[in-house]
Amino acid sequence: MLPTIDELREWAGELGFGSLGVADVDLSDAEPGLAAWVAAGHHGELDYMVRHGSKRTRPAELVPGTTCVIMVAMPYAPEDPDWLTQAWRTLDTPERAYVSRYALGRDYHKVVRARLQRLAERIAGAAAPFGHRVFCDSAPVMEVALARKAGLGWRGKHTLLIDRRQGSMFFLGSLFTDLPLPTHPPGEIEADHCGHCRRCLDVCPTQAFIGPWQLDARRCISYLTIESHGPIPPELRPAIGNRIYGCDDCQLACPWNKFAQVPRVPDFLPRNDLDAAALIALFDWTPDQFAQRLEGSPIRRIGHERWLRNLAVALGNALAEASEPARCALREALLRRREDPSPMVREHVEWALAQEGRPASGELAHAGRRPAVRPWPAA
Repeated sequence: MLPTIDELREWAGELGFGSLGVADVDLSDAEPGLAAWVAAGHHGELDYMVRHGSKRTRPAELVPGTTCVIMVAMPYAPEDPDWLTQAWRTLDTPERAYVSRYALGRDYHKVVRARLQRLAERIAGAAAPFGHRVFCDSAPVMEVALARKAGLGWRGKHTLLIDRRQGSMFFLGSLFTDLPLPTHPPGEIEADHCGHCRRCLDVCPTQAFIGPWQLDARRCISYLTIESHGPIPPELRPAIGNRIYGCDDCQLACPWNKFAQVPRVPDFLPRNDLDAAALIALFDWTPDQFAQRLEGSPIRRIGHERWLRNLAVALGNALAEASEPARCALREALLRRREDPSPMVREHVEWALAQEGRPASGELAHAGRRPAVRPWPAA
């Protein structure tokens, strides 16, 4: 017997998910926008955005037999009630490293997929075995478009899904299935509740938003520090500030995240003090220390070389603002890597050393620690 939507939501809640909905597989309205974005080159080095052809917008081609997709959201906002202030405080402390809040704990890909598989097993136990696949940011799936169709929220101007009950600080997972489940009625899809607000667009340090719902990934700090394999463009380095893995500014600025929910599972609690670690301490990690301390973390996939690249940029930005004796310690840390085996790391180290005494000029030079649009106005 097929479970009801209420039963599915109850089971999902027991597994740590904050919401669940079921979407049909018609994403034809999303195809033109994706094609235009790719044609404009805004995907940068994200070759996987075009590698799978139409499978991204046609779920039944990705997993033959798929009739609907169960979409889930798993919250990850920090448990500290004052997490937002703490995040801004870290961004405003140049000698500290800022890591995107989603990456402070265990790798969400594995956590969400494992729990989705358990949900699938629970469904199979009630309805009999069925065809399915589970994904979490691990296949050509348009998670936001499907989650919107499943009734989980609306697409914010920062391109992320927003749920009025839990903001946007959550992971999305998808369970492709051949079960004849009732899907969310198209007429009841959540309306856009962003209104005239553009805080997420205005706060972006590198001005990566071309406009509402339009992101040029090549300027996005998350792309530059995670997805890009080569040197970070020098003209964007000052705006990166102390962000060494990802960027949360557009979410930190979003008023809806006053409703952000803490994790229902312990996997996303901070490890290795990454919520406010010292840049110098992280820069001194050897390849073995990097691999050991970040085992099970999503950060590990960028490798030690890009880890050092990102940290060198952050150290250079800190060096530009620091006063003695902090400046001396930052300089010495960079000098210890001056002969690094990696040409890319050496180039970023030289750039960082040259930032000492850098005049703060131009909007991007200030944007790395931009204090605008906070705190949120009173409700």
